[in-house]
Amino acid sequence: MGRLLRLPLYLAALTMLVPFYWMAAAAFKPVPELTRNPPSFVPGDPTLDAFYEPSYDPGVRADQTVAGLFQRYPDVPGGFLRFMGNSLFVAATITVLSLLIAALAAYALTKMDLPGRRAIFVVVVASMMIPWQVTLVPNYLIVRNLEWLNSYQGYIVPALAKAFVVFFLVQYMRSIPDDLVHAARVDGAGEFRIWWRVVMPLMRPALAAMAILVVLAEWNNFLWPLIIVQDDTMANVPVALSRLNASNAFNPNNMAVIMAASLLTSLPTVIFFLAFQKHFTRGIALSGIKG
Repeated sequence: MGRLLRLPLYLAALTMLVPFYWMAAAAFKPVPELTRNPPSFVPGDPTLDAFYEPSYDPGVRADQTVAGLFQRYPDVPGGFLRFMGNSLFVAATITVLSLLIAALAAYALTKMDLPGRRAIFVVVVASMMIPWQVTLVPNYLIVRNLEWLNSYQGYIVPALAKAFVVFFLVQYMRSIPDDLVHAARVDGAGEFRIWWRVVMPLMRPALAAMAILVVLAEWNNFLWPLIIVQDDTMANVPVALSRLNASNAFNPNNMAVIMAASLLTSLPTVIFFLAFQKHFTRGIALSGIKG
């Protein structure tokens, strides 16, 4: 009976794993096998041509010989690795800075005698009810007027204010006894030192849970980078993948390259999840997010 009840879970897992396997297998198929009908489920002749095609010559036109993924983007320093570097730098920077800012805000709202802190917290919570799409145009106009389009600060600064992270850290920080903070003040410690040396070490579980969610969200962020990025050099991985797919969608010979790019795009998140699976599960449980 127990196995029967778990059957929907197995089917749901299968619907998610099969497309991922199909993508990974297609990335290692040669072009003739990739375009063959009926398709093969397991690559009969695995190859790395989708990543680097040794026989590709830009001056020679061949029907089934296309440039590998790392042979494309000649005008972009580093090629496809540049996009992965952009995504890694932006996701890491936003995660670190947004968590520090949110932790400072949570400390001020819970451990300091701040005038109007209840009203401020209500405003923070209320801002979570506003659809993020509403802020796209105002944020774009601000970033454009600051001449931050196509720049890292255009990526990072608008993403630093995260109301949900503040809300979550406030709830967690309230579980830390105020006596610890009062004792540190009696010993002569300043507020910043108390926040960094006393409170932050106790916040590690909550910070780890939020860090995982923020990293995954920023790595997969697509719409905002699509709006502010104007050339390939500053594109992140989702934008580069979208442009690669749009420019080669009608050429079946390029499908292996698109699958190779998709595989490289998804691998960091898969590795990240496997490495921090316990923290990720705990973060979902702590934050009460379902699905």
